[in-house]
Amino acid sequence: MFAVVRTGGKQYRVAAGDKIVIEKIEGDAGASVTLGDVLLAGEGSELRSVEGFVVSAEIIAQAKADKVIVFKKRRRHNYRRKNGHRQQHTILKIVSVGGQTAQANSARNEGDTAPAAQA
Repeated sequence: MFAVVRTGGKQYRVAAGDKIVIEKIEGDAGASVTLGDVLLAGEGSELRSVEGFVVSAEIIAQAKADKVIVFKKRRRHNYRRKNGHRQQHTILKIVSVGGQTAQANSARNEGDTAPAAQA
């Protein structure tokens, strides 16, 4: 089973056991995190409803990307600026795809008991 999740303004296609590098999120190594913004889910070529769908992941590490050098120069004006940047990111291991959120479970349970109470 796979899912497409959105985090940090980007979309990632994930399956159980995958490792992904995303924009930095809070948490220490070994902590569990749930990605609730699921855009698409399916198995093979068959798609499924994403209502209450969550992706569970484990934080492997908080790290920095490779350094990017920003060099600005204007010729004949003696203007040179050198700057470096290292983006913070989080490495995740996807544990499971397809769990249910607590809100979806409670809404489903309320929906099941409401008609029985009226009858």
